[in-house]
Amino acid sequence: MSHITLVRHGQANTGARDEESYDKLSPLGHQQAAWLGDHLRDSGAYHPRVYCGTLIRHYETAQGMGVADNIIRDPRLNEMEYFSLAQQMEKQHGLDIPTEREGFVHHLPTVFAAWAADEIDNPPESWGDFNSRVSAALSEIAEGEGPALVVTSGGLISIAMRQALDLDTKATARMALAIMNSSMHRLHPIGGHLCPVLFNSVPHLDMPDRHYAQTHL
Repeated sequence: MSHITLVRHGQANTGARDEESYDKLSPLGHQQAAWLGDHLRDSGAYHPRVYCGTLIRHYETAQGMGVADNIIRDPRLNEMEYFSLAQQMEKQHGLDIPTEREGFVHHLPTVFAAWAADEIDNPPESWGDFNSRVSAALSEIAEGEGPALVVTSGGLISIAMRQALDLDTKATARMALAIMNSSMHRLHPIGGHLCPVLFNSVPHLDMPDRHYAQTHL
């Protein structure tokens, strides 16, 4: 097995309230990606295999990092449709969609809990199916030769950590909320199992003049 470095995309369109509008990087998101790419090159990081989802924000992040050449785009690495789930929750359970980060701190765990319990009718994808495709994609990537870099989304990364650490749904939601834009997370094979050895690393944003760029939304 090979180790996998997961990267969350750069900051997307923070004012969006639907899937299509959200799916593009903000100017800061492009800058975060460029800084991360510079850091990886300066540190001599070696990733002979690079993957991303098929979403625009994934590919734009890979481009900004300078790793989009010969990239493999796999829809199994796409994010959950959180806005679609939120709209269903609003219609079916009267849960208002928040407009600021503080609101999402309470909203996301509530949505995750209802989704995992099959309490959302006609979701775009079931909780079980999302977990299954994440597991299948990462298992396949881990079986390849050489370290892999995967540009994806925060929800998928939280599920990867859930599976590696046997987290419950509440802990998975807390982890999803913590994941910063353009952050790195590493899964390393230990005893035939992918284990987390790095979480939420942003060395490219650690300088005092870049602290403003340590964003979650």
